[in-house]
Amino acid sequence: MAGSDLKSLLSAPIRNPGVPLNLDWVLETRANRSAIERRSASLSARRSVKKADQAAWLLRAISCIDLTTLSGDDTPANVKRLCAKAKHPLRKEVVDALQIQSLNLTTGAVCVYHEMVPTAVASLEGSGIPVAAVSAGFPHGLSPMKVRLAEIRESVAAGAKEIDIVITRAHVLKGEWSALYDEVAAFREACGEAHLKSILATGELGTLQNVGRASLVAMMAGSDFIKTSTGKETENAVIPVGLVMTRAIRDFHQQTGYEVGFKPAGGIRTAKQSIDWLTLMNEELGRRWLDNHLFRIGASGLLTDIERQLEHFVTGRYASASRLPMP
Repeated sequence: MAGSDLKSLLSAPIRNPGVPLNLDWVLETRANRSAIERRSASLSARRSVKKADQAAWLLRAISCIDLTTLSGDDTPANVKRLCAKAKHPLRKEVVDALQIQSLNLTTGAVCVYHEMVPTAVASLEGSGIPVAAVSAGFPHGLSPMKVRLAEIRESVAAGAKEIDIVITRAHVLKGEWSALYDEVAAFREACGEAHLKSILATGELGTLQNVGRASLVAMMAGSDFIKTSTGKETENAVIPVGLVMTRAIRDFHQQTGYEVGFKPAGGIRTAKQSIDWLTLMNEELGRRWLDNHLFRIGASGLLTDIERQLEHFVTGRYASASRLPMP
């Protein structure tokens, strides 16, 4: 990779300030399900990476993980362990065998409920790893608007650098695009300097056309990222939905010049799946979107499988899951 290319890949994008709602653009958006499904199937069926190339892709995937714990029984102790794993996602012997000490590899962020933001911020101090807080009535998004906005502001005040909000699905299902735009714009304003990741909860939007339209409206309203799912829906991150959303990102970038990030979340548990998502980003959006400024994977158990695959690359043996427990 040439030096200028590397600089371009690693530089942070100019933040999306949002643009006026363009209903003609939104309503022109269509989705051909059969074509989308054929293209999605081709991503993993015809492409494979092995050995050293696979290890490199998996290291990239680690750097893009939003390491997440969103359980009702979260405690400060398990959040501290999660943060320790985010700072050192691979065991020292694997790092040494791969000779990647200079990478100072970490995950992209740690994602928690608001209550755990102060604990995560303190645990990650000095690491450069941002804390992301789920907010705005997560996961259902049905609490009063003033409560959702207050929750965002409190998480930002507590030190969260990224806010993962959830939209009101009814706005999409009823075609209330102005209401959706106003809602996301209000969330963006409440975030201030913190980056806004808008969760579309795509498994509850009914059609791929709705996914495409909601993606555009969320970006027009100023989202820094668009995200597939809360992880609590029946259907979470799937490649056909990702294809629709990444093409909406590409369209938005071509029309406005602003780069918006993408975050699949929910159900991504295997190293193979992480490579499928990286392949999608590379082929649909290009190398700029292979960096954690513009791509994240919301996951909890994924890191364990990636670590197993990297240990196999190093030793020729798969470690048992019990030897590589998540905190």
